Amino acid sequence: MATLPYGYQGTIDGDLAARREGLVLAHLPQVRLIAKRIHDRLPHYVSLDDLVSAGVVGLLNAIDNFDPGLNVQLNTYAEHRIRGAIMDGLREMDWAPREIRQKSKLVENVIRTAQQRVGREPTEEEIASLLKISVSEYQRWLTELQHIELERLEYASGDNRSGNLLQVIGDDEESWPSAIVERSELERRLAEAIDRMPKTERTVLSLYYYEEMTLREIAEIMGIHLSRVGQLRAQAVLRLRCHFQKIWLSVPRRKT
Repeated sequence: MATLPYGYQGTIDGDLAARREGLVLAHLPQVRLIAKRIHDRLPHYVSLDDLVSAGVVGLLNAIDNFDPGLNVQLNTYAEHRIRGAIMDGLREMDWAPREIRQKSKLVENVIRTAQQRVGREPTEEEIASLLKISVSEYQRWLTELQHIELERLEYASGDNRSGNLLQVIGDDEESWPSAIVERSELERRLAEAIDRMPKTERTVLSLYYYEEMTLREIAEIMGIHLSRVGQLRAQAVLRLRCHFQKIWLSVPRRKT
């Protein structure tokens, strides 16, 4: 059975397609805006048109599945679907060079090792020491790594396992809480990880992800170099990945 798009009041014929097309055209500026915001944070060789195309797929999905009975505006509902579709498209592109991904994994492993050794979040100097490189070289690594955190933080892998942390926060399969409670628990864990970070990294994360400022705007506010802001953001994301990786590895295996 065809799903009626939001706001449709006609009969199931040509009017359905016309109404759907009208909604798509009305929300295309929203797609372009979201795609542009994401594109501004990516390397120059990533095509904006590709992001827009992926965003349109998310918009169509939103229109076809929107339920006005949920008391949520279509714009709000569509934003999540559009952004999610764009991010999924970027992950499928796998545009980051293998060498960069290998460096990212290496830094994550070193941060995890350092956390275990010192019982807190390690400093840049401690991380660089374990990597056996200078602090300035480590900072150059961070500059290279600042564009690869596209995979959702709640998705983790390790110990030959992978999966979504939203599905393993509960004690066992019978007692998993609702999706809302799971999300709340994940947010609590995220806040816990952020609280442990150096103040400068917490500030960069807040301004970048919550206030949606550009790196240049953050640099101006904080009075530090643009490249340094990118390094701090990359390091903060790597710390978060280590935190969630630890949660994933602590989840007991379920017998199959």
